[in-house]
Amino acid sequence: MAGAGATADGPAEAGTADAGAVRPAPADPYEAAVPAPLGVVRTPTGRPAVDALLDRLGDADHLTADGHLDVYEDVHRGLRAELTALDAPPGPRPYDNRS
Repeated sequence: MAGAGATADGPAEAGTADAGAVRPAPADPYEAAVPAPLGVVRTPTGRPAVDALLDRLGDADHLTADGHLDVYEDVHRGLRAELTALDAPPGPRPYDNRS
């Protein structure tokens, strides 16, 4: 004998009013979704090169998901280059040749 809130298939899901309702299947489950902005806020960093790269992420908002990878890889390369530049030693200074 099943307890309260249970069916012959098993216990009822907590917090759902129509746990037994059948949802219609999408018309074509393999159809690509329409591109839509993610709505992620990009806060400026104060470094123009980094800010330009972060703004480039907005280009992915107008692409389908299979186009995001190219944008993400491009931004990642640029950010790595900016970080590497921070670690680079300063160039030679004039009149600093002590031999």
